[in-house]
Amino acid sequence: MTLHSDVAELLAGAGILDVDVDDAVADEHVRGAAYRRVVSVTASSRSRDRDRAVVATILRDPHEMGSKTAVVALVDEIAMKVTGPAEFRQWSAEILPEVDRLKTEGYREFIRRRIHDWLFHLSIEDGHAPTPVELAEVTDWMQRRLAEVSTSPAVLALLAGSSNTKKTRNIAKNRAASRGLRTP
Repeated sequence: MTLHSDVAELLAGAGILDVDVDDAVADEHVRGAAYRRVVSVTASSRSRDRDRAVVATILRDPHEMGSKTAVVALVDEIAMKVTGPAEFRQWSAEILPEVDRLKTEGYREFIRRRIHDWLFHLSIEDGHAPTPVELAEVTDWMQRRLAEVSTSPAVLALLAGSSNTKKTRNIAKNRAASRGLRTP
């Protein structure tokens, strides 16, 4: 496969006809924007059958930073659509072999951590009460996200008392206070 054929295949598979393949191949910014559109279409599909192939194709791009960014966007979109942690765990297990093909360990690890973060988030939504040790194992990004979106008094109290950053602790304290909850 060549970059040209990969980009053409992704665009055609997503039904995106208004992107010039030659322009996308020549310019990583145009290609990145095209990948974001492909990811959006892919995530919107009811079927998850093509996701692994889409991830594999995107990750063949020689510009690993751009391809990693596109795959992270897909991970985020799928995580927000699944019915729970079991469904997301199964989906992510399908794409992880493709992620492992990235040459840059830091990019592989970033995607793995994002998946871990979403599994943590989804388990909380599913009723799991996290511990401070579990909270310490997720990224500052996920801690902040939870502080901004969680409606659980226990989660907000945990974040207010144990989050890694002052900003996240304050967000959790303020959100808890606005709901009339007490935090440490």
